[in-house]
Amino acid sequence: MAILSGLTITECAAFIAGPFATGSLARLGADVIRIDPIDGGIDQHRWPVTAEGRSLYWAGLNKGKKSVCVDIRRPEGRELAQALITAPGDGRGLFVSNFPATGWLDFDGLRQRRADLIMVNILGNRDGSTALDYTVNCAVGFPLATGPEGGDAPVNHVLPAWDFICGQTAATALLAAERHRRLRGEGQLLRIALSDVALAVVADMGLLAEVEINGAGRERHGNHIFGAFGCDFATSDGRRLMVAAVSAGQWQALLRATGMGEAMAALGAARGLDLSLEGDRFRARDAVAGLLSPWFAARTLAQAGHDLDTARACWGPYQSFEQLLADDPRCSPANPLFARVDHPGIGTMLTAASPIDSSACDPVPHAPGPILGQHTDQVLTEILGLSGGQLADLHDRRIVAGPAA
Repeated sequence: MAILSGLTITECAAFIAGPFATGSLARLGADVIRIDPIDGGIDQHRWPVTAEGRSLYWAGLNKGKKSVCVDIRRPEGRELAQALITAPGDGRGLFVSNFPATGWLDFDGLRQRRADLIMVNILGNRDGSTALDYTVNCAVGFPLATGPEGGDAPVNHVLPAWDFICGQTAATALLAAERHRRLRGEGQLLRIALSDVALAVVADMGLLAEVEINGAGRERHGNHIFGAFGCDFATSDGRRLMVAAVSAGQWQALLRATGMGEAMAALGAARGLDLSLEGDRFRARDAVAGLLSPWFAARTLAQAGHDLDTARACWGPYQSFEQLLADDPRCSPANPLFARVDHPGIGTMLTAASPIDSSACDPVPHAPGPILGQHTDQVLTEILGLSGGQLADLHDRRIVAGPAA
């Protein structure tokens, strides 16, 4: 039995944070039911897509879920959606949405149907105004602290990190509220603003305190790790790798691998620094990198990697997504995280399970993303108890839809 077997979560969400939150729970065994528009929602064709226009993005974020197509523009459709959201039964009444909690999704209205309803509502900003990862990230400082030293143009990150962190926060919130309900019998509305998630991280990392207490903000340091030693190096075969020596053990391992112990001791003495200390390694980062660069430049990536691994140093190769898939054994079915799964309409592709490895519970089998409307009849029959005649009437009137032929 999987960790979250027995939980049923209803989702009305688009973009990344909401689908990622419920997807993370589905990969731990929760039964996640997406309520989708009949013709597909805003994410249905989001890039990357196949040559035929099938969204790999949508398939990845929604794997292992069930898709129920309902026309929520019509009263009958909204009634069905509300019934699914508030369905009775232990482990049900769990709802995640990033749609405005107004109208038919008003929490007070929904809990008239189920008093212990748990609703997680993901917002852009706390006041309800819109925001995306890209508009949040630019406002919290990171693009102006990222990039080459001395640069002045902002550098955006390709990874929408706030969306994913917000999704994990939403999943944590739902599980915390479900525990509260089991202990006290109470439901609740939990509101999570994407911008608040980012602001909390900035504060927790000390980046606000650095300004408030020290009177100075974070500057650009290129690929150097702030406050310790770590940067990238070129190898003789045109590759690059990243070395990190944050702890004392990692620093000593780097010195063993490169044979630079005496040279670094001399550098520290000349600078009046103790390079066994993280801060002093950062202060001398350019000189330290200058001493190490010839060692890396004289070796191929494979040779340098062998020596670093032998010394148990901390490092990683720079590689493209293509190289990751082709060359990295961790990104293959040899890693239990992955399996090759047939996604209908897309093809067979490497698919990830949950990265959580439980010693007590069974892993959830790898699963594809659903076809739009694939589970409409199944869910409406199993959860709402609709008859074949009722389903046929709903289909005839286009209140619901199954998968396209």
